[in-house]
Amino acid sequence: MTAHTPIDRIWPDPAEDLDDDALLGATRFPDDGAWLRVNFISSLDGAATRDGVSGGLGDDADRRLFALLRRPADVVLVGAGTLRDEQYEALRVDDASVTWRLDHGMPAHPVLAMISRSLSVDPGSPLFADAPVRPIVYTVASAPAARREALEAVADVTTVGETDADPRRIRDDLVARGLRRIHAEGGPHVFGALLAAGVADALHLTLAPTLEAGGAGRIVRGDVTGALPLAARLATALRSGDELLLSYSLR
Repeated sequence: MTAHTPIDRIWPDPAEDLDDDALLGATRFPDDGAWLRVNFISSLDGAATRDGVSGGLGDDADRRLFALLRRPADVVLVGAGTLRDEQYEALRVDDASVTWRLDHGMPAHPVLAMISRSLSVDPGSPLFADAPVRPIVYTVASAPAARREALEAVADVTTVGETDADPRRIRDDLVARGLRRIHAEGGPHVFGALLAAGVADALHLTLAPTLEAGGAGRIVRGDVTGALPLAARLATALRSGDELLLSYSLR
């Protein structure tokens, strides 16, 4: 069950202690068409991680919203590096989310889709062995053939480029599979590629009330020449204590 940590809406319509349904309404996918949104957390001085992981910056409110953002998604898209660094396990939503999804005519759990050029992921890991839904692995034509063959036993392995994964081909393939509500959880290089390709529709950003300094990177990395700067439009502003949970339209 999703933990109930009070979250208030401060814009556009102020309201206190939103329940899960109100939070889902405030962060919902559009009713029609495909939509790709990205979820990140950042400190006040722009650090995307603490001690190398984003989870170190989050609190109970961020974790509550993190789980709720997954709830209506058809697919959760993540880079292989983030899966490794954040120690992801098999993608399962909580019991309340399973009930909600089934009540709304959806499968019990979203699909996990990962991006890996090298295919250096263990086919015997819980990501695959314990997955309630067969994952998708997006890779490139130059990926090692032996690794591809091993992963094909536990996932749908799809080529989306020669040496770099093409975000447009990834999005098109997901939509063709009927997975049009796409929720991406990073990392920064994936976000940079999505921005460069012009396929990111929205950003959900938790602003943690800390100053981190150090060598932590930002939420966007990679070659985004020509894509940035990009104006974003504030869609919703939520608050829990000193933390802000913001959503922006990138369209």
